[in-house]
Amino acid sequence: MKLLVATSNPGKLVEVREILGGLDFELVSLADLGLSAPEEPFATFHENAAAKATACAARSSLWTLADDSGLCVDALHGGPGVRSARFADSDEARRQKLLEQLRAIPAGQRGAHFFCTVALASPDGQRIFRADGRVDGQIASAPRGAGGFGYDPLFLPDEAPGRTMAELEPAEKNRLSHRGRALQSLRPLLYRLAREGDLPGR
Repeated sequence: MKLLVATSNPGKLVEVREILGGLDFELVSLADLGLSAPEEPFATFHENAAAKATACAARSSLWTLADDSGLCVDALHGGPGVRSARFADSDEARRQKLLEQLRAIPAGQRGAHFFCTVALASPDGQRIFRADGRVDGQIASAPRGAGGFGYDPLFLPDEAPGRTMAELEPAEKNRLSHRGRALQSLRPLLYRLAREGDLPGR
């Protein structure tokens, strides 16, 4: 069956495909269906993920998977947080702006975490299932690594000392990442959806 992944970000779509490997879905993106990404106007990851999932499900009449995720930096009082994707106009500009804002913050005081809420909405947008994922770490002093996307070249996860997310092999990144953890929490429901074509309401 088709499952819409409500993103226009090709890097995110690749990650979701890898994390959900083995499930009997045909994953399609907003671009595949000619749909635009809805606004994310809310102040929390939970609200934004749910709003995006339900809006895209209603537009497409497909079961829809959406997430809202971001980088929360201790020294920036949790910023950029839900505004991570809107922090600047491109991945490189976002990374440079973050480094500039942390320029006076020494190593050891650059604690941060990635957070993700994943929402799964029924085709009519009336049923929604959610899961969260988090990974803790530090912000590096300069970008490193060619993998991943977004802030990955700057984020040093605690569980992979000395390496940024962009220096990890895809399988290792997906195992410990915030998005990977949220999707793994939803995997039993997704397995049931793929097998039965529906889920009980809640």
